[in-house]
Amino acid sequence: MTGNTTIEIALYQPDIPGNTGTILRLAACLGAIVHVIEPAGFDLSDRALKRAGMDYLETAALRRHAGWAAFDSWQTGESRRLVLLTTGAETPYTAHEFGRDDVLLFGRESAGVPDAVHDAADVRLTIPMAAGARSINLALSVAIVAGEAMRQLAWQH
Repeated sequence: MTGNTTIEIALYQPDIPGNTGTILRLAACLGAIVHVIEPAGFDLSDRALKRAGMDYLETAALRRHAGWAAFDSWQTGESRRLVLLTTGAETPYTAHEFGRDDVLLFGRESAGVPDAVHDAADVRLTIPMAAGARSINLALSVAIVAGEAMRQLAWQH
């Protein structure tokens, strides 16, 4: 991506500080923005979050939203397309044409997103997995999909 366009990643009520820290580190390295839709299942100043994010947390672009309603208000006000990654979708992420206005939404590790959030998404995508596999780690899922979005949008560092 060129200019001031960047990938935006939203985490719906994340449960595991290590995953969120890893995602923040990834985002700092890629110049991406991470939105955390609260409440998180941990204190965002948690030691595990800092350990996983290391010194990258200082450069990570983190935006906190007080809940789904606050995030939804921001997202619709900015006319952003909400792209939900879910095991409950049939369309693989590789079949989607990512746009510069997309916000990639990932659910909480323990429960995904509630039906109302699922229904609010403009697009629902999945990461294809081997038969019998339940889910991929959240941080890895973010890296996989963000990488594809960046590839399609011809991101340049």
